[in-house]
Amino acid sequence: MNITIIDYGAGNIQSIKFAFERIGITAVLSDEAETILRADRVIFPGVGEASSAMQKLKSTKLDSIIPTLKQPVLGICLGMQLMCKSSEEGNTKGLGIFDVDVVKFSNQVKVPQIGWNQITDLKSRLFQDIAENEYMYLVHSFYAPLCNETAALSNYGLDYSSALQKDNFYGVQFHPEKSSKAGQRILENFLKLDVKS
Repeated sequence: MNITIIDYGAGNIQSIKFAFERIGITAVLSDEAETILRADRVIFPGVGEASSAMQKLKSTKLDSIIPTLKQPVLGICLGMQLMCKSSEEGNTKGLGIFDVDVVKFSNQVKVPQIGWNQITDLKSRLFQDIAENEYMYLVHSFYAPLCNETAALSNYGLDYSSALQKDNFYGVQFHPEKSSKAGQRILENFLKLDVKS
């Protein structure tokens, strides 16, 4: 299976590549539209600041390619946030795949949220054989509120979307590549998805 990780200079790419190697898959890193379009599965990672990450996508015209993809696409952390309509971080216009605006946690909680938190209300085949209240590893200051496309939620001062799904597009706020066996299972589930899942 041909797995392509979008390489646009936004963080945690090597750890995701190693996570796939642990399950016997060699993923390709690329910022070339032709390679991404040809992939069986696409990973859209991201760690960092939203507006600068979006500028990097625009510089390679990937901002117009990603929303047209037909194969299963998994956005991770900032990748998921950039798939939303907008982000308060840097007043950034997103890719508009998910119909929700990303906002910052209030000052009533410690920001960023760093560490393990539970995911609940699991609604996607991405979470097959994942238990309700499983723990995942997160590092983020901004979040996607609950919406029609919420596929899992977590609580940090309030309930928010820890996963989103629309058609062939999936997004997770947590880092499956850093979330032990459960995170590895989610990556394995992603490889098994068809576009109708």
